[in-house]
Amino acid sequence: MTASRRTVLGGALAVAAVSGVGLPSPAAVVSSSGFVNLAHLDYLGAVVSPPAASGHSTYGAGPIGVLWTYADRRADGSYDRIGGGTYDPATDTWGQGAFNADDIARAAVVYLRHYKLRGDAHSRSMAYGLLRGLTFLQTATGPNAGNVVLWMQPDGTLNPSAEPVELPDPSDSGPSYWLARTVWALGEGYAIFRRVDPAFAAFLRARLELAIAALERQVLSRYGSWNVVDGRRVPAWLIVAGADATSEAVLGLAAYVRAGGSARARRALQQFAEAVAAMGAGDSRTWPFRALLPWAESISLWHAWGAQMPSALAAAASVLRKPRLLEPAIGDTAGFTPLLMTVGGPDNGWLPAPIDRTQIAYGVDARLQGLLSVAEAADRPGLRQVAAFVAAWYFGANRAGEPMYDPATGRTYDGISGDGVINRNSGAESTIHGLLSMLALTPSLLRQAQTLGAGPRSLAGLQVVEAESATLSGGATVVTPTSSWTGESQWSNNSYVSMPAGSSASLPVPASTQARLAAPIVDLVHDRAAGVTTWSAGRTLGSIDHGTAGPQGVSAAPGALLPVTLTRALPADSTSLTAVASAAAGQPLRVDAVLLIPLISRLQLGTAVLLNSVDTHPRIHPVTINRRSSVYAYDRSGRLRARASAQGPTAHVPVLPGGFTVVLQTG
Repeated sequence: MTASRRTVLGGALAVAAVSGVGLPSPAAVVSSSGFVNLAHLDYLGAVVSPPAASGHSTYGAGPIGVLWTYADRRADGSYDRIGGGTYDPATDTWGQGAFNADDIARAAVVYLRHYKLRGDAHSRSMAYGLLRGLTFLQTATGPNAGNVVLWMQPDGTLNPSAEPVELPDPSDSGPSYWLARTVWALGEGYAIFRRVDPAFAAFLRARLELAIAALERQVLSRYGSWNVVDGRRVPAWLIVAGADATSEAVLGLAAYVRAGGSARARRALQQFAEAVAAMGAGDSRTWPFRALLPWAESISLWHAWGAQMPSALAAAASVLRKPRLLEPAIGDTAGFTPLLMTVGGPDNGWLPAPIDRTQIAYGVDARLQGLLSVAEAADRPGLRQVAAFVAAWYFGANRAGEPMYDPATGRTYDGISGDGVINRNSGAESTIHGLLSMLALTPSLLRQAQTLGAGPRSLAGLQVVEAESATLSGGATVVTPTSSWTGESQWSNNSYVSMPAGSSASLPVPASTQARLAAPIVDLVHDRAAGVTTWSAGRTLGSIDHGTAGPQGVSAAPGALLPVTLTRALPADSTSLTAVASAAAGQPLRVDAVLLIPLISRLQLGTAVLLNSVDTHPRIHPVTINRRSSVYAYDRSGRLRARASAQGPTAHVPVLPGGFTVVLQTG
């Protein structure tokens, strides 16, 4: 960016466009891997000598490395390693198993990355053992060659059909999350071992090519085909219809191709990356607010866990030299993630209302990795500033107000409920993703995240108003369905309002000092005669045609439960919002809730502030700061457009349309 002085927003604040944003560039820093404590992950590890299993083998002889799935906290503060499902002491087996391919693969990635950063011999040895264990789980011959058995019992016996049942069943009979994660680990494993152990690397390459062949015949055979989900065109060649699962395979393929992988791998990388990129949707003001959707059988659902799509696209764009793949990743990281943080952070489920407010390390790590990967690949260093707000979750910037990662033990707790209760178990998945986050943090980011995590936390972001809180008239009624899950989304608060023609619903809304977008969540159906709701708050804000969903296609239920943003914003002084149903033919219209999004939303951690805009115009927004601070204003693509100094107690800072602004204390 050129260094030129300019005046933003009609002279309200003098700013200078500059190249630096208060954080060092990736080339100027080293990882804070000294903060990484592998002790708990080591504790979860084990070795077994599995009995012979048809179609299964590994590299060399001797015991293989495995990983216990869960670690439950005992009353005395110690941890007990356990498996999944019901335990049978007579047979020393679990309904699912003791060890699983998902966690073995991801733990291998932790050790590989730690070895890459530190040259640590222990990590190299652990990665070697786990990759040998993972490849034993892979089926090497027969019709399911390349696929992976998910579960193993404590004595090393494979358990292809777990209880409760998991799909596919048997677990190596088709594509799966665990196949995708196996590709991830094998790709990163090959990239490391090709230099330090060429013979083992050659074995990993052969097994990775076997996995790619399985993906070619089971998934990529549909490359170029598209499905329809409630009128939206979605790619048919995602692994288990998941951009989330596919993104983890893309991470492995990108590492493999970067390390000299095959033409077949490059082709698979290109094709999978195209599918992931196609899942970007919406804009700053409309659902899903530029997020990459994780599941190609619903346009009404986003979840934080496993949402590594921006990281995958950044890796693919870099390796393939295709910058267009970065565009949806930039939207997800520079657009959706700042909004998400001002709502409270990486929730387990927006369905489409943020219903499942549980937060786990898997979701936090996915946001963090995406921000850091896109920052580097797209040259958007400001995303690293947002990453500090995300990483602060591990150090207390969360609903519990307590640290979730313990550097003294290496434990990451298993999650925080929506009402702020910590699950102090520390199983494999949380431990793995906590460590992956710690490995990704540079020293400066780590210090900043720790500082942000230690300060008070306040939010002013999206709110949900339930339709059933409304005063109803004209035959409108509250309905509680048998199940709140529709098959592709979920009714918030387990209910909705049914509105026949001529009925009305007047919803109380909390007061606000600024205008807000109002996005009623309604059940859109594929019927142009369905009917219309008209929404007003002293004046008409807009109408919603409930018949605008497209054909059902492959989705599990007809219609789509979606937020529809009204044309005009809800005025700042409004305390009610009224819907009137009209022109309905046949079935009543169904309204679930209303999302209210401030034009400028805010997350404040201590003295640091993150602002996000859903406005169409630049704004000056007041923030409370105690000391001299630096202000960085970014546009909707994450490019720095203004930098200035600000002095408290109240500073008025610029926020650009669809962009975000970061305020950091300097004095």
